[in-house]
Formats: sequence, structure tokens, C-alpha cells
Amino acid sequence: MNAVLKISLALAVSIWMASCSQLDSGTPKKNSAPIAVTTAAKPPAQVDAARLLHANNEPGNWLSHGRTYDEQRFSPLTQIDADNIARLGLDWSFDFPTNRGIEATPIVVDGVLYVTSSWSMVYALDAKSGRLLWQYDPQVPKQWDVNTCCDVVNRGVAVWKGRVYVGTLDGRLIALDAKNGQPVWSVQTTATDKPYSITGAPRIVKDKVLIGNGGAEFGVRGYISAYDTDTGALVWRFYTVPGDPKKPFENSALAMAAKTWKGTNYVTMGGGGTVWDSMAYDADLDLLYIGVGNGSPWDQNIRSPGGGDNLFLSSIVALRPDSGEYVWHYQTTPGEMWDYTATQHIILADVSIDGAPRKVLMQAPKNGFFYVLDRTTGKLISAEPYTKVTWASKIDLNTGRPVEAADARYKANKSSGVLFPHALGGHNWQPMSYSPQTGLVYIPAQEAPLIYAQQKGFAYNTKSWNTGADLAKLGLPDDKTVREQLGKIVRGHISAWDPIAQKEVWRVQHNNMWNGGLLSTAGNLVFQGNSDGEFVAYRADNGTRIWSTPTYTGIVAAPISYAVDGQQYIAIAAGWGGAYSLVSGELGTRSKGAVNRSRMLVYKLDSKQQLPIPETVERPLPQPPTQKFSAKTLDTGHTLYMRNCMVCHGDRAISASSVPDLRYMSSDTHAKFDAIVRGGLYWQRGMVAFGDKLSKPQTDAIHQYLIKRAHDLLDGNE
Repeated sequence: MNAVLKISLALAVSIWMASCSQLDSGTPKKNSAPIAVTTAAKPPAQVDAARLLHANNEPGNWLSHGRTYDEQRFSPLTQIDADNIARLGLDWSFDFPTNRGIEATPIVVDGVLYVTSSWSMVYALDAKSGRLLWQYDPQVPKQWDVNTCCDVVNRGVAVWKGRVYVGTLDGRLIALDAKNGQPVWSVQTTATDKPYSITGAPRIVKDKVLIGNGGAEFGVRGYISAYDTDTGALVWRFYTVPGDPKKPFENSALAMAAKTWKGTNYVTMGGGGTVWDSMAYDADLDLLYIGVGNGSPWDQNIRSPGGGDNLFLSSIVALRPDSGEYVWHYQTTPGEMWDYTATQHIILADVSIDGAPRKVLMQAPKNGFFYVLDRTTGKLISAEPYTKVTWASKIDLNTGRPVEAADARYKANKSSGVLFPHALGGHNWQPMSYSPQTGLVYIPAQEAPLIYAQQKGFAYNTKSWNTGADLAKLGLPDDKTVREQLGKIVRGHISAWDPIAQKEVWRVQHNNMWNGGLLSTAGNLVFQGNSDGEFVAYRADNGTRIWSTPTYTGIVAAPISYAVDGQQYIAIAAGWGGAYSLVSGELGTRSKGAVNRSRMLVYKLDSKQQLPIPETVERPLPQPPTQKFSAKTLDTGHTLYMRNCMVCHGDRAISASSVPDLRYMSSDTHAKFDAIVRGGLYWQRGMVAFGDKLSKPQTDAIHQYLIKRAHDLLDGNE
């Protein structure tokens, strides 16, 4: 059998027709039943508490999102090591039928690999051959894309007692039969009349499946929920932002949190604080740790006039997994107003500090500081910057609070000045890895600045972003020289971080940001995919690059390692996408891998398979109408574009993702522009109507700006 598994276009069409799936072209189907291509020869995923608690005893499996409850993402397997890495080659690949961002961490149980693609689709593959066992499409409505900040991504599934659990972009939690992908139950975890979304992977603790949600930019109130794995019944819910102070609070923790908020704007505007990614569990302490997101709106002057810490925004919170009872919290960014979430990867480890054993929790959140906490009490042990930071000079170890720069907070008629990190963070969702062998945490870090300014005339809108910060200020200037200078500043790197000494041991510098998550192994290896379309291995002890292979697409997800029949494999879900690819425009196009080819790639020693070299496809030239532009109209159009369109179609109307580049509109699209934008002509593709938000003169101004940008391209003025 050919080890490189490819699904041809014809086969893909027949599969998706049989399974009644949706392709990205967008026609909804009536049924979301899975297709069973073949029946798995191995038993389904019989994972229980004993197996998860002792996952280290099964190094050949990858049983949960971070492999183990401590989320270290370290593989004890040693067959592939720094001495024989040159023999590593592609063993098989599987092409996903989607062309948006791929962010999933696969789960491998007893020879079966479970993974998700964009649009929350789930696949079960034979982990040895790549053979498709079954596929499930939850039929997420394409128009729900407008309610997402950061692409239609999904970070993976959880498995438990013969079932596979997935959260969907439109807020559902679904349990599937691991044998065949048939739905067992489905619950709506979010209000359907609010712009919630789910992109994170569920976790399972003691027969409860845990799931959070996203949507803070749109004005929702964050929470995490626990559901019974057998029935789907809601067991408990913990809100991260207090509700209406005129009504009883859900618990005493929220009554405490309410004292750190001012006014009641946050009640109307949601407050934010979504739990959209990180979780970890300590079974000995019986504590569940969650990371909490940013405020809504970003601008604290709007959501909480008069300031306050605004708990539990940008916090790590410890809960009892049986009941959701609050135990402790640590807030990384009090009164946050820069989108500095604390939803980034949480790692638990037992280490020695000053000669004494400590149970620690480690996180590198967006704000640029690496935190080490006592995970029993939540007390800060240490914090130092792991990337360039200018919004604060340090973290005061006595108070646990940042010492902010004088101009960090923006308000009316006063911007923040240039701040590091950017709203995309010194580290975003891409997972870190901790190696007990080297004692180092490997961080996919980023370096980028941003000027924050208050949006004049801000009005809360339930159907759009509600940052309160002026998104029109986020983009690059028209001046080419300045853009080139900024392009040299915006980069990413791997930081091998000593969490005890709180210092960087080695660094691998990348040409661009938005590179993939990390895996470390007992073979003295660190693996990472990058935005230039490479999958690379480094020595874990010193960062020497010792192996690489082309993937022909940018990689943002994190690798895993597993073993079947005595063979170790390295696996990565590849496919360029996510927030940076959508908004970055010209900066994103600098990445050599700024094209989406969604695939599962699996490697082992002495395999010789090759990915096909993609053909170069010439893009048709833009077909803009000939028009004269007034400077005032163009300025208005640019501002409106940045506030309404940039988050999907890119800065300066340059797309670094698979979302259409609006400079290349055809003459037919130009003719239909108002019907598309205000009328929702392409709603089934995700381009919903903006007629209730934008007037005809406003969309005309946006259209004029896009016509001008097309002429810039044709005239060579980019």
C-alpha cells in the first residue's frame, strides 16, 4: 500500500457527498452524518481516569491535549533522537478538504489518530497508515464566521470511554462514538443570539467534559462549563466576569470580583473574559487551572469607567473540577486594556527552587512576562520578560502587580505610544513545551509593536467588534520605507527559557512571526513548524538546527509523537491560518508559507515519501473600474475598511490567508459590491450582510478605497 495517503479531488467529492459535508465553497447540506470509509480494526478509544492519570506509562499514546494532565507536551520516546534525526522522512499524509487555518493537536489512542480541521470537522485515521476510518462534519453554518475574531479554526478533540468530544465554532459540544463517528449527544453551550464561538479543545476530568468559549471582541460574558460525559447534562458553570450587580451573583467569588469593576457598562457590553484555550489539571491537589481572556471592550475607560482590576480578566483561576468552586486566582494584567489575555498555554511541573521542591504553574501570556506560580496557593514566585516588553518595566514580586509605563494606558486624545507586545502578544495560543530532561520551557515567542488609541465616537454594536480601541490605527502606513522598517522589527523566535533562573538559554530567530507550537522529546529534540513552510528539528540542549523538510504551507499547530508496533512517529497538522494570517496583510505575505494546504503530516525513520511540489498558479489581474478618487473619500473608506473588513481581509486590503484579497476583485464582483456587502449575497460563504451596520455612502467609500488599492497594484505602487 502506498504510504503517502492522498485524497484526490474526485474521491474527496464522493466522500463529502456521502457524508453530506460542506466544502469551503459553501453550499449547506441537509445532513451531517459521518461517513464510515472502513471499520477500525482496533477497539475504540477506551480512555478513563486511570489511563489519563498515568499517561506517562503509555509513551506510545497521546491521550489528551497536552499528552498528560500537566500539559508539558514532552514525549518520553527515544527511538528518534538527535543522532539519527537525518533519517527522518515522511511516512504518510492526509489532505483535509478545507482551506482555512489548521490549529489542532491530534490525539492518538491505541493506533488511532483523532484530529480536527477548520470548520470543526473531525477525522479518525489509522495512525500507522493514515487510512481514513471515519469523518464527521458538524455542519457549522458558514455565516457564523462573522462571529469569529481569528479564523474558523479548531484546536482538537478529547477522548473518553469510547467517545470523541469536539466543540464547534457555533458553540455546540458534541459527543461522537469513537467506533464510527456517529453523534451520541449534542448540547448548545452558548446563547445562539450572541456571537459566541468555540475554537479550543475540550478537556476531561472525572467524567466531566470541560469547555470554554470565545467572543470577547464582540461583547460576550465569558465562562467555562462542565458537562456529564455520558449524558451531556450541564454539571456546573463558572463565570469569569460578574453579572448585573442589581441581581444576586452566581457565587461569592463573583461578588468579590464585582468590587473590582466600576459602573455597569460591562453588564451591557459583556465584559469579556472568555476561557477560549488553556486548561491544566493537578490530580493530587484536585485543582483545575484555567486561563482567562481580555476585557470587552478592550478600552477599560469604556467598560469600567474609573478603572479597577476587573477580575477575573487576564487571570489564571484555580477551580474544583467537581463543582466549579473558586479556590484562588492570579491576575497577570490588572485592569487590562491591550488584549493581553492569560489564555495562553499553562504548564505544571515539580521543580526545585532555592533547594526546596515546589509545585509550580508556568505561563507566558500575551503581556510578555514569564510567570512561575505556586500552583497550590497561586502565590507569585517569579516573573521576567521573555520577549521585548515596554508597557511595564517589571513585575513587583511583593505585590505581584506590573509596574506600568507612564504612557501605557490610552484615553481620549491620548494614545499609548509604541508598545511592546502587540495585541497578538509576545506569545499567543501556540503551545509551549517543557522538557524535564533539560529543565527548559520552549516558547514560540513573538516581537511586534502596536500603538493603542481610543476609537472616537465608539458605539457598542452587538454585531461587530467592540474593542473601543481604534482598529484604524492597527495597520501599516502607506509609506513604503516605513513599512520596510517595521517589517524588520516584526519577527518571532523560539526562546529556550530556564524557568528557575528566569532567563533565556538559547534562541532561534525567525524571519516572521506566527510560527507553530512546540514539542520536546527525550531524544534531545525540539520540533516546530514555521510560517515559511518548513518543519524543523533542533537540539533541545543548545538549539542547533539539525533537520528540516518542506511542507509547502505555513504551520501554526504543535507537533506530537506516538508509537505503533514499535515504531516512533512525529506528527503535525499543517495549514496556514489564524489571526495573524487574516489581519497582517503585507507583513503576513512575507512568510514563504503564506498559503493554505491543509494536511496531516506524519514522519518516521527511514521513510522516503515526498510531498508533491505545488504548481504555481497565476492569479488573474484585478479588474477595477476607472474612477477618480477624492482624498477625503479615500481616507473615510480606509478608516471604515480597517474597522469593519481588515480583521478578515487583511491590512491595506492585502490578504495573507485564503480569504479573498479584495484588490483582485473581478469586474462582476465590483458590479455586485453593494449586493454582497450590504445585501449579503454571499452569506452562504460567510460574507453576511452589513446593511444594518453600514450605510450606502459608507460602503461606497470602502469600495472607492478598494478600487484605489487595486489600481495601486496595477500601477506598481505597492
